[in-house]
Amino acid sequence: MKNKKLYILAILAIAFTSCNKELDEVNINPNAPEIPQADYLLTGAIKNTSDTYWGTTNNLNSSLLFAQHWAKVQYTEEDRFIYSNSSFTALWSTGYAQSIAGLNKIVELADAQGNPNYKGVALVLRSWVFLLLTDAYGDVPYTQAGKIKQFVTPVYDKQKDVYYGILADLKSAQTALDPASGAPVISGDIMYGGNITHWKEFANSLRLRIALRIADKEPAKSQAVIDEIKAEGGNYINSNAFNAQLVYQVSPQQNPVAASFETRNDYRISKTIVDKLFALKDPRLPIYASKTENVTPQVYVGIPNGSTNSEASAIGLANSSKPGAYFLNPLAPAVILSYAELLFDRAEAAARGFTTENAADLYNQAIRASFDQYGISGNVVDDYINQAAVKYDPTNYKKSIGEQKWIALFGQGLEAWTEQRRLDYPQLTASVNTVLNGKIPVRFIYPGSEQSLNGQNYKNAVSSQGADLLTTKLWFDAF
Repeated sequence: MKNKKLYILAILAIAFTSCNKELDEVNINPNAPEIPQADYLLTGAIKNTSDTYWGTTNNLNSSLLFAQHWAKVQYTEEDRFIYSNSSFTALWSTGYAQSIAGLNKIVELADAQGNPNYKGVALVLRSWVFLLLTDAYGDVPYTQAGKIKQFVTPVYDKQKDVYYGILADLKSAQTALDPASGAPVISGDIMYGGNITHWKEFANSLRLRIALRIADKEPAKSQAVIDEIKAEGGNYINSNAFNAQLVYQVSPQQNPVAASFETRNDYRISKTIVDKLFALKDPRLPIYASKTENVTPQVYVGIPNGSTNSEASAIGLANSSKPGAYFLNPLAPAVILSYAELLFDRAEAAARGFTTENAADLYNQAIRASFDQYGISGNVVDDYINQAAVKYDPTNYKKSIGEQKWIALFGQGLEAWTEQRRLDYPQLTASVNTVLNGKIPVRFIYPGSEQSLNGQNYKNAVSSQGADLLTTKLWFDAF
């Protein structure tokens, strides 16, 4: 009887193995490649990250409010800084699970296939993703990130180490990228169409951005990075035509801002920036803001940030300005790094003594580049720059550059918020209705899932960096 049972079990085991093999064969999709393709991964990484960067959770519903570019006219809880640990998950989950994981795979494929241009592009994009993450959260997984087979629970690296690591990656990218004839080409590039020269310029522009990000804490490192770029003979973005950006298509591939306004109507331009643009007679106002639906004396009316629902409702939907038509266009680009920003960065590098360039001249060029980005030229630009309130002040370069850069970065919530924290200009005020005792958020709080899925490393990060609160200043934010 015992032998009979063993015989039956053996037959069942063979049948089960055979069945599994047949199911494995049936479940193979004949139309899907067995090995991921770098071009598809590249397209996906650019699109997914740009959507997240420009989209609702990290832009409209948070950083644009913190930078006081936009405000809420309905459901104003976020504009009063009422958030939970489930409020800031999109940047984290997309950044790690999709963008970084996909870009790591491109690096792996590029090494295996001998295509350094794919590797260089992937390193540039991955550096940008890590920059977004650390600028927002502070200490984040970096060295072990996206390596799920090796590190299920990755450690958090200190923000300083993340910045240094990104700078090293960008230097490696610069070496890998080869625009020479005969170098392996790439496809799937929906930003620069495979133009490797422009990727090299973008890489250097990111290096300069990060060099300034750490300048108040590590000026010697900032100087070394800028000197390194110069010694390499590297170029930066040199025209609005070559801005690092994703130009969107028609629905369903439209700009996330346009997609949001198809179904909701709770965002308006902030009174803070409307007042500033009026005070400076800034011709970008009708581009940044729409006229009110009802005829109003001011024509463009912003909502005060931090309004209660009843206060915002009293102003009304028809008596307040939506963002301008440019930003509501489905084809509007998601700008990652503009020529105007690059010129402001060069002006600041000169003001800090990192270069021998003329800071005032570069500052004026930056303003002109911002106007040109929106098709504004001629005497109005000269008149604007010659105003006393706009002229470059070498005794307080942070104020001059900070205020004009804040205006130029309109719509780029994460970057505008980060630069305002770093330069401390413009000096923004929180509403009495907000819940942070008069403070504006200076970081995102970690996703709640980290406490349950990566608990010990989360605790270590909090112990090192400070309480997991919106008001805990990050390492780069020196003043």
